[in-house]
Amino acid sequence: MSKIKIFALGGLNESGKNMYAVDVDNDLFIFDAGLKYADDKMLGVDYIIPDFEFLKENIKRIKGIFITHAHEKYMGAVCDIVRDIKNINIYATKFTCDMLKKDFEDNDIEFKNLHLINAHKKINFGKNSVFPVSLTHSVPDTVGYVLNTPDGAIVYTGNFVFDSSMTGAYQTDIGKLAYIGKQGVLCLLSESEYADRVGYTTPNNRISSTVRDVLLHNEGRIIITVFTNHISRLQELFTEVSKTHRKIVVMGKKLQNLVDYIIDEKYVIFDKEQIGNLNNINDKDSIILISNENEKPFVNLERIVNGYDKYVKINENDTVFYLEPIAIGMEKKAVKISDEISRVGANVIILSSKDHLLNHASQEDLMLMLNLMNPKYYFPVIGEYRHQVENANIASSMGIDKENIILRINGEAAVFENGKLTEEKEIVKIDELLIDGKSTKDIGELVLKDRELLSDNGIVIICATLNKKTKEIMAGPEILTKGFIYVRDNTEIVNKMKEISLEVINSNISNNYVEFNKIKNGIREELGKYLYAETECKPMIITVITEI
Repeated sequence: MSKIKIFALGGLNESGKNMYAVDVDNDLFIFDAGLKYADDKMLGVDYIIPDFEFLKENIKRIKGIFITHAHEKYMGAVCDIVRDIKNINIYATKFTCDMLKKDFEDNDIEFKNLHLINAHKKINFGKNSVFPVSLTHSVPDTVGYVLNTPDGAIVYTGNFVFDSSMTGAYQTDIGKLAYIGKQGVLCLLSESEYADRVGYTTPNNRISSTVRDVLLHNEGRIIITVFTNHISRLQELFTEVSKTHRKIVVMGKKLQNLVDYIIDEKYVIFDKEQIGNLNNINDKDSIILISNENEKPFVNLERIVNGYDKYVKINENDTVFYLEPIAIGMEKKAVKISDEISRVGANVIILSSKDHLLNHASQEDLMLMLNLMNPKYYFPVIGEYRHQVENANIASSMGIDKENIILRINGEAAVFENGKLTEEKEIVKIDELLIDGKSTKDIGELVLKDRELLSDNGIVIICATLNKKTKEIMAGPEILTKGFIYVRDNTEIVNKMKEISLEVINSNISNNYVEFNKIKNGIREELGKYLYAETECKPMIITVITEI
C-alpha cells in the first residue's frame, strides 16, 4: 500500500503551461512540461512556463518527465528545463522526440537524456511502471500515460478525441483503454477544455468539406495560413489539394522542413510532385502556404499585408484562407489584418470556432473515456476552472460520487493513502517564470511594471555634470524625454523641470561632498509631484550625475 500525491505545477485554471506531478512513495513522475503564450498586457514577454525550482529541489526523486504530444502547451518548457537540469530524463514517442530534437538544435542545447518510447510498451520503475497508450489528437504519436502503482492505476489523458476516421499514428487504441479500465483505475486525470460543449467533437473537428469548397469556388491564388502543430489539418488540406491540379508553394524554411519531414516519415500522405517552388508563386491557381506561429500570431500574414514580404504580394484576385479558427484573444488582430486584405479587394475566409472544433474532448468524448476507465476518483485537469467544474459535473451525472471528484488549483495536492483520498491539505510551492527572448531567467513582475510605466507615461532623464574637485555644476541639468511630452511645445514645463532639478542638486552638495542618493530620490519625488500636477502623468524619472 502506498502514499500518493497528485498535484499540478501548471495547467489548472489556465490555458497552457501544463505540468502534472504524481508522487508515489517519494518517487516522482512528471507528466508534460508546457508553456502558455503571453497576452498583449505582458509587455515584451514571449511566453510563460511553470517555475521548475521544485524539479531542481527534487531531482533525485524524479523518474522522468513524460510528454504526451508535440504541442507547445505540453512540451514548450522542456528546452528551458534541460538547460538548467542536464541529468533529468525526458520520455516521448517518435514524432514528439523528433520535434524536441529540433527545438534543442534551434536553441543550441546538447541533451543526452531524451528517451524514445513506443506506445503499449511498459517502462518499469521498481514497483511502479508507466504504460503509454495511443490516443487521437491533431499530431501523430499522441499518447496518454498509465502510471501503475500498488494501489491501482493513475491515468493521465493529455488531449484526446474519439474519431474513427483517424488511422495509423493518429489512432486511438480503444481495446487497450478498455483493458486498462478492467485492471482497476484509482484516479483518472482527464482534459477539460471542451467540457462545456455538448456531444462528440467529431465530426466538427474535420475541415475537408470546407477546404474542398474553398478550392472549387476560388479560381485565383489561395493564400492559406496554418498552425504548424496541427498536422492532421495539413493532411486534410493536402488530400483535397491532391484532387486538383493546383500546386502548393510552401513559404519559410521552418515550414518547408516540417512539410518535408511529415511527408518523408509518412505522417502525411502527399505527392511531392505537387509541391512547387518560388517560380510558381504567381501562378493564378497556386496555393501559398504560410505558417501562423503561436508565439507571434499572424506575423507572417501581417508582413505580407504590409508589403514587407520579399516574394508574396496580395492582389484583388487572391483568397486568404485561415485554416484554423481565430484563437481567443486574437480576434482584434485578425479582424484588423482581414480588413486590410479586404481593402486590397482580396477575399477572406475565416473558420468559425463554433463549427470547426479543435481535437479536444467534448462531453460525449469525456463520458466515453469515463466509461472505459471506470475510475474510483476523477481529477479534471487542463483548462480554466469553469471548464474543470463542467468536467466534474459530467462525472457526477455518470454516477461518480461527488466526494470522489477532485477539483484543485495549481499547487494543491490530492493525497491518497492505501488507495483512499484523505482530507490532508498539502500545498506545494509553485510559481511561474516569464521568459523574454532566450533567457531562462524570470524577468519578474518589477520589470513588467517598469515596462508598463514606460508604455503608459514615458521616461524623463535628468543629466548633470559636476566638477570632481569643487563639486560645482559644470553643465546641466539637461532634460531628455521619450514618450512623455514634446519638448519644443512644452518649454515652460521643461524650464520648470530644470529649475526643480537644479534646486535639489544644490541642496545636496555641501563641503565638497555630494549626496548622490538624496539627489536621485529628491529629483524623483519633487519632479514627480510637479509633473503629475501639470500633466496627470507619472513618467519614469532617471537621474544621471557624472563627475569630471
